Amino acid sequence: MLSAIALGNKGYRVLLIERDEYPFHKVCGEYISTEVIPYLQSLGCYPGHLDLAHINRFILSDTRGRSGTVVLDQGGFGISRYALDTWLAEKAVAAGVSLLCNTRVEQMDVDVNGFTLQLHTGEHVRSSLAIAAYGKRSRLDKQLDRAFTKKSAPFVGVKYHIKTDFPADSIALHNFARGYCGISKVEGNTFNLCYLASRKDLREAGNIPAMEEQVLHQNPHLKSIWKNSDFLFEQPKVINEISFAPKAPVENHILMCGDTAGLITPLCGNGMAMAIHGSKLCTEAIMQHMQPGGVPDRTAIEKQYAQNWRKHFARRLWVGRTAQKAFGHPISSSALVGLVRLLPPVAKQIIKQTHGAPF
Repeated sequence: MLSAIALGNKGYRVLLIERDEYPFHKVCGEYISTEVIPYLQSLGCYPGHLDLAHINRFILSDTRGRSGTVVLDQGGFGISRYALDTWLAEKAVAAGVSLLCNTRVEQMDVDVNGFTLQLHTGEHVRSSLAIAAYGKRSRLDKQLDRAFTKKSAPFVGVKYHIKTDFPADSIALHNFARGYCGISKVEGNTFNLCYLASRKDLREAGNIPAMEEQVLHQNPHLKSIWKNSDFLFEQPKVINEISFAPKAPVENHILMCGDTAGLITPLCGNGMAMAIHGSKLCTEAIMQHMQPGGVPDRTAIEKQYAQNWRKHFARRLWVGRTAQKAFGHPISSSALVGLVRLLPPVAKQIIKQTHGAPF
């Protein structure tokens, strides 16, 4: 979305294809670190008109419920994807972007002159460049034969919006067996409750409510949240087969952005900030290598974007994958809580490794 806005502001013809219709909810942690604010402000896209939650404390509990708290030096803000994406869609249209909703891309073919997109309606669209920002997994991934699709992913993501009694300045991450659940405030008086669980546990439990009672509620903090909160969705939002395996930022000349390029583990709480920064890197590469007459130097664009993407995000993704191994386990999650309680400076340093500088 932000790439579309930035390119539209510069006078490029941009078509933005969206499978759904705004506004809609997505499974997401809905926390954004403050590193993105200068860039959002430069595009006129910082949603400061909303009642944003400003978050500066991190609470961590182990599978038994023992917890520790550390101050977040950088901090962040909470905003729902429902509100943010709708706001950005309006900004995109104002920037001259053509927005095509309720539309699926069934296939994408490339030749020396650009891309041909086959839509579910049977129509075909031609474009000189293609940016893919469709999220964690798509049929296009299988069409492109991307490496991570060859293995079944072990996780399922579940999200609720709730009304509850929780500190507005805090984000909590509560461990449970083989997973973890985050809670933080978004705009208004609403809190986002989002967790990553084992698909095996879901299969064995038979359904989501049964899994929550059998597995998540073993952590007393989570049991209390479920018992003492008003759940606002009729049904939770769910995504399946979440993979944190490494991905490539460019595939078959397509520029991959956001989770499509690489998914940081939710425990790091920084996927949205990475997606926004990645959008900036992608846009810069396009603008710097657009030849006279609007013809892109595709090779130069791909090289610059891939190099800069890896420079900024490869280590953060590795730290996230490494840290995740300690979550959802009774011994290692307890050790992490001990680290937060006894050595806050060390805990802060680990958190810092998953965040970037303001840009």
